[in-house]
Amino acid sequence: MSQKDLPEFADPMTRPKYVGLPTFFRAPWKEDLQDVDIGVIGVPFDGGVTNRPGSRHGPREVRNQSSLVRLINQATGVAPHELCRVADIGDAWVPSPFELVGSHKAIQDTFDRVVEQGIVPLAVGGDHSVTLPIFRAIAKDRPIGMIHIDAHCDTGDDYMGSKFHHGAPFSRAVEEGLLDPKRTIQIGIRGSVNDIDLWKFSHDSGMRVMYMEEFYKLGVEKTIAEARRVVGDGPVYISFDIDSLDPAFAPGTGTPEVGGLSSLEAQLLIRGCSGLDIIGADMVEVAPSFDPSGSTAMVGANILFELLCVTSEAVAKRRVT
Repeated sequence: MSQKDLPEFADPMTRPKYVGLPTFFRAPWKEDLQDVDIGVIGVPFDGGVTNRPGSRHGPREVRNQSSLVRLINQATGVAPHELCRVADIGDAWVPSPFELVGSHKAIQDTFDRVVEQGIVPLAVGGDHSVTLPIFRAIAKDRPIGMIHIDAHCDTGDDYMGSKFHHGAPFSRAVEEGLLDPKRTIQIGIRGSVNDIDLWKFSHDSGMRVMYMEEFYKLGVEKTIAEARRVVGDGPVYISFDIDSLDPAFAPGTGTPEVGGLSSLEAQLLIRGCSGLDIIGADMVEVAPSFDPSGSTAMVGANILFELLCVTSEAVAKRRVT
């Protein structure tokens, strides 16, 4: 059979989902960084975890599961591949994965090249420590705002001799002048703690912390309104940790916490970011080895698609303004 016999499959992204190489969303694979508006990039690093490793395997499995994602968001009507040139631009892998600070430097170097090319990054981790080197690349000129959807604030401090683990990227980002805490909202925080003041940094620095109980009382629409109020009209980054979801939906992660978001609530939250000045996003902490069913990576791929949709709208809007 040829393309002449099956013209509806001329576009590789519309062919049967089991055909071809599993790039992110079956988008073109481009490591030369030419002619790309949004670069979907894997960050297969989990040297910053404090307990269960495995998220280094997340990008590969999310790539595989993203083959299930089609071209158009039926709920919003957004067709990101029509709005922007989207490509899988490979992985920000590190040559010395056993040395944390050096690994973060290698990740930053990769994102420096991406940003220098004018590409908006959509990253797939990896553990949440990788967001710090991404910030060092995209926020070096000014602090940015953030919508952070997670079970944990990730604003801790020293843990077993390191300040750069996956429980502390955002305290470090504030200290380095990369993240504006007063334009930061953290949604879905929950779970048991050993220290009631564990997330003191978030509160003291001025971040808007929305614990899961408040989200449950407010609902999705009022939460979206609050998030938009906090981040305002300035540049904003969306960071989505898969453990924000209840483990009933996403068990394959290193630090699961019960009582979390549903998959639909997460999708609606991200859709509510439409129209914001989004300059980058990530989806992190998928650890496939803790979920042999593959459902966590499948949910992660669909969350990534929602992030792609709102990011593509922002890129297209900046192009015409």
